[in-house]
Amino acid sequence: MNSSNPIFNHITLNYLSKCQTLSSLKQVHAQMVTTGLTHHTYPLSKLLYLSSTLALPHSLTIFNQIPNPTIFLYNTLISSVISSTNRKCETHLAFSLYERVLWDKKIRPNSHTYPSLFKACGSHLHGLALHAHVLKFLGLAYDDFVQTSLLNFYAKYGNLGVARYLFDQIRNPDLATWNSMLSAYGSGVTSEEEDTSVSMEALCLFTEMQKNPLVKPNEVTLVALVSACANLGALCQGIWAHVYVLKYNIKLNYYVGTALIDMYSKCGCLDLAYQVFDGLPERDILCYNAMIGGFGIHGYGHKALKLFEKMKFQSLVPDDVTFVVTMCACSHVGLVDEGCKVFESINEIYGKEPKLEHYGCLIDLLGRAGRVQEAEEKLKGMPMKPNAILWRSLLGAARVHGDLQVGEIALQHLLELEPETSGNYVLLSNMYASINRWEDVKRVRKLMKDHGINKMPGSSLVEVNGAMHQFLIGDKTHPWSKRIYSKLEEVGKRLQQYGHKPRTKEVLFDIDEEEKEDALTYHSERLAIAFALVASDSTAPIRIIKNLRVCSDCHESTKLISMIYGRDIIVRDRIRFHHFKNGTCSCRDYW
Repeated sequence: MNSSNPIFNHITLNYLSKCQTLSSLKQVHAQMVTTGLTHHTYPLSKLLYLSSTLALPHSLTIFNQIPNPTIFLYNTLISSVISSTNRKCETHLAFSLYERVLWDKKIRPNSHTYPSLFKACGSHLHGLALHAHVLKFLGLAYDDFVQTSLLNFYAKYGNLGVARYLFDQIRNPDLATWNSMLSAYGSGVTSEEEDTSVSMEALCLFTEMQKNPLVKPNEVTLVALVSACANLGALCQGIWAHVYVLKYNIKLNYYVGTALIDMYSKCGCLDLAYQVFDGLPERDILCYNAMIGGFGIHGYGHKALKLFEKMKFQSLVPDDVTFVVTMCACSHVGLVDEGCKVFESINEIYGKEPKLEHYGCLIDLLGRAGRVQEAEEKLKGMPMKPNAILWRSLLGAARVHGDLQVGEIALQHLLELEPETSGNYVLLSNMYASINRWEDVKRVRKLMKDHGINKMPGSSLVEVNGAMHQFLIGDKTHPWSKRIYSKLEEVGKRLQQYGHKPRTKEVLFDIDEEEKEDALTYHSERLAIAFALVASDSTAPIRIIKNLRVCSDCHESTKLISMIYGRDIIVRDRIRFHHFKNGTCSCRDYW
């Protein structure tokens, strides 16, 4: 028999596709050699692919025996190598195969060569070089598959502008391409400042996608959409996505379920988050992490600990994130002993070495509770070098509890690690201001000026009637600006009637008291609240997302506003949620 017998060829290839061991593969390979099938590209590509999944060295042996491998065979092996379970170990092998392609004068790379290679790029520079090769060998006529792989590469390294440019060049993007760009907006954020604008871009892009009747959202689309809603606190859009899942019977798997839990938690709807969690047919560690984290940021430390224990009874082993969210939950409500036990269990029960983020949680836990000296000792006794996050946590604790000595030490380390981060200077400046050390405040402010550093402006998002509105401190750009400031004046008068005295200690020192009160009045969350009081239904909760920590004066005034106007006000600041109702806050002034 030989390769001209189509029936025998079909049987041989069928056997090949069913091979599950290297020995059976070798037997079929022997048959292919005797029948001449190894002289044909397609059977060879099947053989290479299957052998690479069973034993990569054997696949290379086969490949090296091929006299003149085609680019199709090279592409098959490169793709197989990169898709292998030991991808990190085999990346160099993939690029060495690509190098052989470049040296071979008889073949050229084609559009199937590059997508796999872009997945394997270990650095931004490697990807840029590969992009240059795309232009050299394919010109500008490469297909959407290559364009999408380029898009994913640039998104991976935070170049969202380039990724969006590449996306816009695709005439008729398919679902996978839309998903690539939407997911890029979810994963390509490089700083907190970008988070809001990037999430807004994701919502706008999804709106564009809906205009195409041929493209229907799937799980990946909805997870990207829900994640953007979570970042923005866009509850209405998040609910729409959840309804879409239910309406079109999209499978509520771990992936979608975790995204919905996270979204409802971050939009201030903890009950809905738990309904999703409780309704999942199966839960993995990611689902538990999202729910424990939700309990934590809303101030339900005991519930978070209870769920942490329940998870362990489900035979799920906590991962690094589990320990972080559980310790954070303890930190937000002062469960110091319980949080320390969780930290100790990392090594004592689970045999793992605590990582930098776990020490960060421990420092925060002790610092918030006023055990600043102990927190400093733990930080200095760490087996690894503390990063800026840990020193900033210590500085924040020192500010809250008035430990100036520790605060100054922390700032010295922060200036070495992050000389251009404004928040570090502001924390110490506020500490000096709180004890009337104005010359030191002046010195810190001058230091900021000398380094060309400006304080990050506070911004707040509020959702009214399904639309997101953003405000900056002293913002007068909103179309309803006159009504907003009129409402602010009314709110200020009513606060005075209830005996509120503005806390001006942390406002800039070089303006008089009246100006300081005005500065507080125009904080971004005050503008957002005033707008919601004017523009939304009088019974609807007011939901606000703030990029910075809520200041003490805004916290006190918001408690009173919730009582005066009979409105539930839910604020998510940089650290946690505050549920204001009837003159009280869920944080019990511990934040």
